Amino acid sequence: MDPLRIDIHPDIRKAETPPSRLYTDPAIHDRQRELVFARTWQYARADLPASGPGIAPFTLLEGALSEPLVLTRDEAGTERILSNVCTHRGALVAQKACAATSLTCAYHGRRFGLDGSFRSAPEFQGAEHFPTHREDLRALALERFGPLRFAALQPRHSLAEHTGDLRERLSHLPFDRLVHDASRDRTFEFAANWALYCDNFLEGLHIPYVHPSLNATIEFESYRTELMRHSSLQIALARPGTAAFTPPPSSPDHGKRVAGYYAWVFPNLMLNFYPWGLSLNLVEPRGVDRTRVRFETWIADRAAFEFMDVGELDRIEFEDEAVVADVQRGMRSRLHVRGRYAPARETAVHHFHRLLVAALA
Repeated sequence: MDPLRIDIHPDIRKAETPPSRLYTDPAIHDRQRELVFARTWQYARADLPASGPGIAPFTLLEGALSEPLVLTRDEAGTERILSNVCTHRGALVAQKACAATSLTCAYHGRRFGLDGSFRSAPEFQGAEHFPTHREDLRALALERFGPLRFAALQPRHSLAEHTGDLRERLSHLPFDRLVHDASRDRTFEFAANWALYCDNFLEGLHIPYVHPSLNATIEFESYRTELMRHSSLQIALARPGTAAFTPPPSSPDHGKRVAGYYAWVFPNLMLNFYPWGLSLNLVEPRGVDRTRVRFETWIADRAAFEFMDVGELDRIEFEDEAVVADVQRGMRSRLHVRGRYAPARETAVHHFHRLLVAALA
């Protein structure tokens, strides 16, 4: 019997929430690193030079995987994600984003092509059975969801399988117009387990109690959740006089005023679509009771964005962080065991927990 095993009943009407050790046990946190994050697609945060061949080093899910990688683009415009660890003695090859036609390790001068292929290594005359394919930089799968790049170390599924139903559901959104505005990016860190942050995101039950300003702009009564295989979608309709999408006839939401689409991709990515564009939240586990969230702003309609109250997103984030940190303290109580799900409002939380414990098992 696996002492770390957690079971969640498939029927939300009968299910209990996970025991508090899911959020407090370092052994479970360590298991998540290899069985959850290393086996799923992760958002690749890297920006290449505007045009031409170039490189951009980045770290995949810093704090959990902390895998050094480099995004490259060759003369033909082909992009690749490669290991950024030299195959000689393990030094990091690329140090900063720049225009480049090859990769050269600054430690001992080993050189690689932008496809990761080994090119040369000084002073290796006389080495037997050298070079072999082991001298090449290992390439990872690179996939896209709109303008967003994703990488995976050992994915259980293709990205198309992981996000295909969500992409189809949101196909009417202007992915082709999204432009990253790095000047608007934010980073927040707080004392709570990463999964508690996801739990909070995945239910609208707390909105009237925690987010009064948000509650004033959406119709809470019409708030609904749709479950997909490896993701979920929350849809909020707008109150009269507030900004809203006007979905086309091809959308299931045609004829409705949608305030926002709040998408979640297992295990740790939130894609919040508003009439002005996308607020992307990447959740980075920093420890069993420490989390960092990186916010990126992708703008599709600049005029709508300038009209929006930018500070509102920060206020909502601070409210979420405060309540999640409070729950983390509660999870350490000797008196708390497990709770129950609200079937009408916590279907996405239940879905997340089922996916998470299945991956851990």
